[in-house]
Amino acid sequence: MNVKNQHPQLTGAEIIWATLVGEGVDKVFGYPGGAILPAYDALRKFPIHHVLVRHEQGASHMADGYARASGKVGVCIATSGPGATNLVTGIATAMLDSVPIICITGQVGSKVLGSDAFQEVDITGITLPITKHNYLVTRAEDIAPALREAFQIATSGRPGPVLIDITKDAQQNSAAFSFEAAAPAHYRPHPMLQAESSAIQHAIELIQQAKRPIILAGHGITHSGAEAQVLAFAERQQIPVASTLLGLGAFPTYHALSLGMMGMHGESWVNNAIQQADLLLAFGMRFDDRVTGNLAHYAPNAKKIHIEIDPSEINKNVRADVALIGDLRETLDLLLPLLPKKTDTSWIGEVNAMKGDAAVRDIINLPDNGHLYAAHVINDIWHEAHAAGRADQTVIVTDVGQHQMWEAQYYKHDVPRSLITSGGLGTMGFALPAAIGAKVACPEKDVWVIAGDGGFQMTASELSTIVQEGLALNIAVINNGFLGMVRQWQEAFYEKNYAASPILSPDFVKLAGAHGIDGAHVSERKNVIPTVTKARTSGKPFLINFQVEKEDGVYPMIAPGAALHEMVRRPAADPLLETAEDE
Repeated sequence: MNVKNQHPQLTGAEIIWATLVGEGVDKVFGYPGGAILPAYDALRKFPIHHVLVRHEQGASHMADGYARASGKVGVCIATSGPGATNLVTGIATAMLDSVPIICITGQVGSKVLGSDAFQEVDITGITLPITKHNYLVTRAEDIAPALREAFQIATSGRPGPVLIDITKDAQQNSAAFSFEAAAPAHYRPHPMLQAESSAIQHAIELIQQAKRPIILAGHGITHSGAEAQVLAFAERQQIPVASTLLGLGAFPTYHALSLGMMGMHGESWVNNAIQQADLLLAFGMRFDDRVTGNLAHYAPNAKKIHIEIDPSEINKNVRADVALIGDLRETLDLLLPLLPKKTDTSWIGEVNAMKGDAAVRDIINLPDNGHLYAAHVINDIWHEAHAAGRADQTVIVTDVGQHQMWEAQYYKHDVPRSLITSGGLGTMGFALPAAIGAKVACPEKDVWVIAGDGGFQMTASELSTIVQEGLALNIAVINNGFLGMVRQWQEAFYEKNYAASPILSPDFVKLAGAHGIDGAHVSERKNVIPTVTKARTSGKPFLINFQVEKEDGVYPMIAPGAALHEMVRRPAADPLLETAEDE
């Protein structure tokens, strides 16, 4: 039916799906249960494909991965009680990384609310701190307005998750449905969301006076769709660009002005350049602790221009000399015509000279000493995709830990939405379900899961979801027998007391086989690229267990409480020396 032009009498359950169809949703991720069963019963009447997850946490991560890969809103659905609470980790993940997802939960009937009924929990109370907004809907006629407003809230300003909790009787009762009549009031941006002319003028003066400026490229660039403006700005002003973890891909790695990742595990020359800068231009980033190190010693000689859509982020961690509050793309469109072109490249030369023996060597050229390092695997996955002409059509979804940082260091992201990772919350178990969401969103792309042996086991049950959905997903398990980042911290700061960090794992290839997925073990570097090619071209899901060096570390790293320039370097005896300039 054409849901936008009809005014039929529908059940609340039907109104849920009719409203989602009207919002352009054709995929949802969920798990049925008693309080949401009326909605599942009505699903057959609507052109929406439902992906059955194996755990509700997987549903929220899949909606998240779908949203990050596509730029659309991801939708997940669960029943009341444990179904709803199992979504919580995924909701918090989306909140901290500003990802627009809609979470629909069933709730017990309105007449028994507050009576500790079977599978009743106050999910709106639980999720209040980790959603942009949430709703408890007890009447069928309120479902469509709540859902439509939820989509507006999730996508406007700084994006984020919204939860709608709908009682079972609201789903069962009927109401007149009109998609248009349920439209929310016209979105009115916060009055602060407009860069004032005096602030624009001050920013122009600082940019023109700066001798050592650096652009800090954050996740907000992709949210704003401001990639072209940032590129034009950097080229026009000849300003080097450093990226946050979630900003990788927003500015092409291959570009001469690209410095790479900053922060706790950022490149040493990038962090040193930030410390020596006289102007930082923060584009859609929030100065989180993994970026700044010790705030008292962060970029001490630099003025700061902060362009940010969320006013609450201004001066929260780092004081801004100029705050331009508003959409990044719109703000840069205002700034660009007002800035004369610069031709002085002396600062860029200084930054490049900092690389010297600090640059991470292109590890593909290191001699094979018989050991397989995770960095080899990451870099070879990139080389294989690049050689096949698929680099721009490849999405990497990482879990959290050492492999996540190695991916950021050794995989070159040249296009936006090519890296999906949990940055703010650091959620282990994120990769596999989020990659399913990404593959559902972009079936034409090569999607890789890169996960450690620890995080992979947290959500490995979703392997059957991959098979049931017929998804050709590539899975790389970086298996070192440890909770690797925990082990590295124990080595560095806890006198090598490896308490609870060695981890026993199943045979991951046999585990994949039990779910109906082919796989292979790789323990030598010569076999990495051939096996990666086999996986990528198989047209089916494929898991590779990479048995890598057990006690390797991510370097550089900044110790807790240290300044950005006080990096712990890779030990000289380590086989992966940082001694030669990257290609």
